[in-house]
Amino acid sequence: MTKNTIQQTICGLAIAAALIATGLQAQTMTPQSAFAADAGTLSDKFTGLARVLDGKYDYKPGQGVRSTADVLNLIVMENTMLSGMLTGAAPGGRPAPITDAAKMQDALKASYANVQKAIAGMSAADLGASVKFFGRDTTRLGAIQMALIDQHEHLGQLIAYSRVNGVVPPWSK
Repeated sequence: MTKNTIQQTICGLAIAAALIATGLQAQTMTPQSAFAADAGTLSDKFTGLARVLDGKYDYKPGQGVRSTADVLNLIVMENTMLSGMLTGAAPGGRPAPITDAAKMQDALKASYANVQKAIAGMSAADLGASVKFFGRDTTRLGAIQMALIDQHEHLGQLIAYSRVNGVVPPWSK
């Protein structure tokens, strides 16, 4: 199985999960609405983890591994890059790292709202447009897939961080 086939399979599973999570019928779901819904789910989960991991932002499982704050800041940066690439906005500079839990939650919510708005505003033709994302030739749809798949991996990373620190993710209570 090629890497592209694996990514497409995972993307299909993500769309199916978004369908189930939103309770919408398959015939009314578009790729844009499915990905925007997935971004909303990620927003809720990362924001919840940013809240419950307050005081654990410096935690990292080992040398050379991202800390909790590093992962959360990476998500905000990725969302800024993705929404900018989707809308054609000029890339901004790298923002200063956020270490305050309340500010992090606000930054995550805002960054995901921008991603959702950018995705929801795209046409089918927009999704097929060629772009470069992380130095790779792809389409806007491929960039959305890459970003959301990567963020699901980081979500798992932070779930592991929270469990190791005796913190229960908010949706697991």
